[in-house]
Amino acid sequence: MSAHSEQAKRLIGGASIELEAGADAAGQRLDQWLATALGPELSRSRVQMLIKQGAVRLGGTVVAEAKRKMAAGEVVSVEMPEPEPAEPQGEAIALDVLYEDDELIVINKPAGLVVHPGAGNWTGTLVNALIHHCGASLSGIGGVKRPGIVHRLDKETSGVMVAAKTDRAHKALSEAFADHGRSSGMQRAYVALVWGIPQRATGTVDAPLGRAADRVRRAVVPESREDARHAVTHYTIEERYGEDQSQFTTASLVECRLETGRTHQIRVHMAHIGHPVVGDPDYGQAFRTKANRLPEPLRGQVQAFPRQALHARLLEFVHPATHIPMTFEAPMPGDMEELVSGFRLL
Repeated sequence: MSAHSEQAKRLIGGASIELEAGADAAGQRLDQWLATALGPELSRSRVQMLIKQGAVRLGGTVVAEAKRKMAAGEVVSVEMPEPEPAEPQGEAIALDVLYEDDELIVINKPAGLVVHPGAGNWTGTLVNALIHHCGASLSGIGGVKRPGIVHRLDKETSGVMVAAKTDRAHKALSEAFADHGRSSGMQRAYVALVWGIPQRATGTVDAPLGRAADRVRRAVVPESREDARHAVTHYTIEERYGEDQSQFTTASLVECRLETGRTHQIRVHMAHIGHPVVGDPDYGQAFRTKANRLPEPLRGQVQAFPRQALHARLLEFVHPATHIPMTFEAPMPGDMEELVSGFRLL
């Protein structure tokens, strides 16, 4: 680790450091050189924001242009402003914390909890809960005391999530999720209860996703469409239920591993191959009547189940500070476990 990166570890609110440009800095943009010099502590966009805020000086003079060219031997000082209070207010919402340190927090999100404040959900979200829970341990993401949301789960999907507490963790985790584990060792595994039994025990759904007509849902779209996004899901059948199709509607429990992370990806992909997630109100409507063919009490359980039976079971990633591989798992929540147990009786 460079001396500059060691210094950057002290860049908390109210702190300042001085950096001297070496010969390799000549001709580089200020923001580019500074982001490299500070290592993983601050992203380039964060450096650009600091420059706009007047927090960066060259030879004692405030510099306002991120693209200003550097010269060897110049001394750059960075004064880190105190993080601003988060706009969402912290709320005392119970959290199932699986792990927490100075850099990040891992939680088991319950179904029904919205991740981020937005239209119709300005309070009562995971972000509100994390702001309250983490308190002073949030060092500031992008200069604001808030948790860094690097991935999301749908409101009615439960399971493992990680959030960053520092700029360094936010940058590293965001890059790992964007890379989809190809070079970072990240893995995400979900378990889903789906209608029917896929013909193959294992399979891959490689189908681009784009916006559906209502702009909230997603759909499989032609690759040539402007909004098409590459999407790949790998699935494995774990359990089969009611294989006597002459008597019962069939279903199966499948593990889905994501090669990409698109909105509603698993739900759309499983519906695309004819096996929508049980209880899915958006992509499984055509299968709602299948519950009528089930025996009681399972029929009533399925009809009363209020959400998609989808759970983020496993998350693996490399810790952004210690570089140690970490694995977190969360068992199926009680409502989904009870539903699966009903199908096992078939």
